Amino acid sequence: MLVYGKNSCEEILKQEKNIKRVYLERNFKDRVITDLIEKLKIKPIFLTKYELDDLCEGNHQGIVIEALEYEYADIDEIVNENGFIVMLDHLEDTHNFGAIIRTCEAAGVDGIIIPKDRSVRVNSTVMKTSSGACVNMKIAMVTNLVQTIHYLKDKGYWIVASDMNGIDYTSVDYRSATCLVIGNEGSGISDLVRKSSDYIASIPMKGKINSLNASVAAGVFIYEAVRQRK
Repeated sequence: MLVYGKNSCEEILKQEKNIKRVYLERNFKDRVITDLIEKLKIKPIFLTKYELDDLCEGNHQGIVIEALEYEYADIDEIVNENGFIVMLDHLEDTHNFGAIIRTCEAAGVDGIIIPKDRSVRVNSTVMKTSSGACVNMKIAMVTNLVQTIHYLKDKGYWIVASDMNGIDYTSVDYRSATCLVIGNEGSGISDLVRKSSDYIASIPMKGKINSLNASVAAGVFIYEAVRQRK
């Protein structure tokens, strides 16, 4: 996997593992990053800006790292007493995924659950959009979301699904172990996930648009939960 951009590359360098090669623009001058590279005794490969442009499709800011693929966590690694987990019900957009990961990491969420099929995965774009937060966030990939929901319920979690026509999201008690489910960008929460959830909660819409971007909605829910759990 190629990781690019200063923030993302700095985070992966701090982990001190999974790095295969480091490519730098010839006039690269970020001292924090170059110090990390020197500390790891990595010999960078210097390229022109145009050669780096050919390596990736985004704004690399003068650095690209060739790293091992992202290591997904086991579900048990993110489950704990009175925990807070975010589950993504077949999210497809890499930018939404990256933004949600960044919010989860900033808010102290224990982990994220995604399905193996028909879902976005951690890739170069997600790593860049999350500003490297993927490196510090545990993400579990599961075969079946509904089975996972029942597993979480057995562990004491309440399942709160974000969708239209639910109760006001601020009326839900997030102080116990909670799994927040965010639906697909187009179709929202699947029927089976909806039926398996304890609460369907909605963000009140005052304007003419009847829904929010998935990552924005996730941020609103997450920080309401954080406010209650202080």
